[in-house]
Amino acid sequence: MLALYHNALSTCSQKVRLVLAHKGLEFESREIDLLSGAQHDPEYVKLNPKHVVPTLVHDGRVLVESSLIIKYLDDAFPEPAMRPADALGRYAVDAWLKRADEAVHVAAPVLTFAGGPRKAILLQPEEVREAAIAGIPDARKRAERRSVIEHGVKAPEYAGALGVFLDALDEMERDLGERDWLSGDAFGLADATLLPYALRVEHLGMDPVIEARPRVAAWFARAKALPCHAAAVDAWAPAAIVEMMRTHGKELWPEVEPLTRRAAGASA
Repeated sequence: MLALYHNALSTCSQKVRLVLAHKGLEFESREIDLLSGAQHDPEYVKLNPKHVVPTLVHDGRVLVESSLIIKYLDDAFPEPAMRPADALGRYAVDAWLKRADEAVHVAAPVLTFAGGPRKAILLQPEEVREAAIAGIPDARKRAERRSVIEHGVKAPEYAGALGVFLDALDEMERDLGERDWLSGDAFGLADATLLPYALRVEHLGMDPVIEARPRVAAWFARAKALPCHAAAVDAWAPAAIVEMMRTHGKELWPEVEPLTRRAAGASA
């Protein structure tokens, strides 16, 4: 049995659900409300000491770290394969997973909380907002979250985080020059990993940064047309929350757009 502790709009949760859906695997859903701070509940922290989602439980074995989870799923349930058979192809996929984990995912909360849900968070009682921030185990991430919630896109962390996303999109544009998928001949783990971050850009009303990269835009359209996208993203994403994020993001676009020109290429 597969049980997934996840959140509808969490990028890492979407990544795992995309792989589960592409492989046709059913799972028991256990949703974690991140805005209310449910990831800090002591019972959940026993499963995932980092206070994050997703967590996968397979036949009683607890698995954490989304990139490790999707590689595990591809090994445990090998059909359809979501990594190339050759060593070089697997290296290329692993390189994308590493970049996502070490750079893109690190930048994602800054972009997200500076825009999309910020207004809703600021409407929460101060004690609720502070409790959610205090529950973040890493001191640097706590300070970063407080900064972006307080200052929004004017936070000192914002331009650098945006640059990380833009650099990743530029690299995707280059990588897609001779093929349709980042994972090789077919949709695979690299695509499932990067798709949620492209979706986050869209959900934050920053569509022009995707549209400015035609190969990425075409890849994005192909990926969203797959059945696994409907099952793993559309079926879970609350339409009202997505619309709220997009509305707030579009309101901020006049402030963000100049940064998309200044920040491009700023991060390695």
